[in-house]
Amino acid sequence: MFYWRSAIGGDSPGGRVELGFTGRSAGRGSGPFAGLNLGGHVGDDADEVEANRRALAGELDLDREQIVFMNQVHGADVVEVDSPWHGEPPPVDGIVTRTPGLALAVLVADCVPVLLHDVDAGVLGAVHSGRPGMVAGVAVRAVEAMRDLGAREISATVGPSVCGRCYEVPEEMSRAAAATAPASAARSWTGTPAIDVATGVVEQLASAGVAVHWVPGCTRESGDLYSYRRDGRTGRFAGVVLRRAAHA
Repeated sequence: MFYWRSAIGGDSPGGRVELGFTGRSAGRGSGPFAGLNLGGHVGDDADEVEANRRALAGELDLDREQIVFMNQVHGADVVEVDSPWHGEPPPVDGIVTRTPGLALAVLVADCVPVLLHDVDAGVLGAVHSGRPGMVAGVAVRAVEAMRDLGAREISATVGPSVCGRCYEVPEEMSRAAAATAPASAARSWTGTPAIDVATGVVEQLASAGVAVHWVPGCTRESGDLYSYRRDGRTGRFAGVVLRRAAHA
């Protein structure tokens, strides 16, 4: 079920942080959504998506409602969440929490999933950053929101996304992205202008004083991951982060 998974802490007063990125190795999806599609907005059967989300919750030993998804809109808004949503999720691209047992989820199929954590302070965040989010600085906004909640030593785990060699764009778009995050300037496999969104996001996080762990993998090049750039109609995999209370 997981492409990559890890845990941090355990002896920390903040408890243990668990985090990971799902893959396509399990799940009920078929056709272009084959595998563990967790995206409910891509045209897949709603019952199968919900079954996949319940399976993910079971793998994490959580109730389904304890996994909090966003209504991602390629913006820069970040909100705090302290319980499951009542009704539809808000249109945001970053969520932060101090609540143990609440899993924050970000859905992607080429964009950059960022999982933020301060284990000792018990503050977490999840961020969806595509090219517009990188330009708008959504990851740094989430870091600031976590610091408002008491986080001081924030680390980021950056998941797989489309690499710069596979994200060819018009030259004007590449230049505009580089004006915000210079490290995002890239060239495609054929030497044309491109954007490395993940490198730009990592540059922004490092400049904000955040330690970064980068999970390798290009979505377009890996059949274990969903990629909109590669397939067009496809599913979404998730980055998930949660904190178990110290007494759990």
